[in-house]
Amino acid sequence: MRMNRGKIILGTIDFMLAAYLAIAFVVFDKPDQEKQICTQVNINIADEATNGFITAKEIKDRLKDSGLYPLGKPLYTVDTRTIEEMLKRSPFVQSAQCYKTQDGHVCVTLTQRMPTLRIKSINGDDYYLDDNNSIMPNSHYTSDLIIATGHINKWFARNYVAYVGEALMANDFWKNQIEQINILPDKGIELVPRVGDQIIYIGQLPETNRPDKRRQLVTDYIDRKMDRLEKFYKYGLSQAGWNKYSYINVEFDNQIICKKRQYEKTEELN
Repeated sequence: MRMNRGKIILGTIDFMLAAYLAIAFVVFDKPDQEKQICTQVNINIADEATNGFITAKEIKDRLKDSGLYPLGKPLYTVDTRTIEEMLKRSPFVQSAQCYKTQDGHVCVTLTQRMPTLRIKSINGDDYYLDDNNSIMPNSHYTSDLIIATGHINKWFARNYVAYVGEALMANDFWKNQIEQINILPDKGIELVPRVGDQIIYIGQLPETNRPDKRRQLVTDYIDRKMDRLEKFYKYGLSQAGWNKYSYINVEFDNQIICKKRQYEKTEELN
């Protein structure tokens, strides 16, 4: 009986000793977080190569200006949530993530909003639309995006012109061929190509009061007009010459109306 009790006591002592050693190892091996300093800041912009709205240097400068740049500060004072919220307030940032590592680094990862169309209205507005049809301010950013000009207010840009640009960009041929969308006072639409010295008129967009139907309605209209124009490119302009006509009208489904450059004579092609 005494031997069993002794074994129990010894077993308890061994367990407590093992537990103490384990805790002591963790405590003494763990660096003193209050003394650990941020030794490096890593800023990664996931799509910096394709979207040039913001750079790592600009993010670094913003953090410095706001007093949040963590380099040289004790890690325990670095508030990653505050850094994330500050960066998200940028009109060019889609998402922001900030975290600390055990070796004293602070990592910041950003994704940018994706511009899809530039708007330069006759009323002086100059901005971008992103892939959610939300407005982005103008910046030093340059790209091969289609630009929309003319009589465009912000509502018409977000609810109609954006879908025209989307439909053109979805087609490998037209996204490289069309460089400008021009909106006339009556909301008629002209397209300016990169190749060929003519204006292409596609008519007025179909309208609807149902936002859930608008994208498909506009897309179907653009696809139908551009399909006819592509056939005309292949079987008409390729033989007549790219610069024979100054104006090509594909508004009507049963004919294409072309204005010759030399004599300003109108031709109707069925």
